[in-house]
Amino acid sequence: MMWRTRLVAAGAAVVTIGAGLGLRAVAAGDVAKYGGDMLYTVLLYALVVLTAPRVTPLTAAGSALAVSWVVEFSQLTEVPAELSRRSAVARLVLGSTFNPPDLFWYVVGAAAGWLVHTAVGSSSSGKAKSAR
Repeated sequence: MMWRTRLVAAGAAVVTIGAGLGLRAVAAGDVAKYGGDMLYTVLLYALVVLTAPRVTPLTAAGSALAVSWVVEFSQLTEVPAELSRRSAVARLVLGSTFNPPDLFWYVVGAAAGWLVHTAVGSSSSGKAKSAR
């Protein structure tokens, strides 16, 4: 069953990356920025589940949120900005400038991940019970 969880998490990560790239292609301004922030945390959530498939939804949400906030607060230093000037990948992963509203949108992303994970888990456990 862990392989199924990992497969679903990997698929969710790919879909999330596609959604983020698609959002950047069709939207601008706050929609693109804050939608991207939310999807960043959703991607981290999927990666947490991919690496630790038995993780609870609350732990996965807390972990994804913590990493998002650490990255955001690290932008108060010069390190992410310097790395972002040298690499497009670093710019996408680390950003460059601290922006307090981003913290809220990371919470939204963690909550969205938690909600989907909880719903999928409830659905899966219901199917397992009915199959017995």
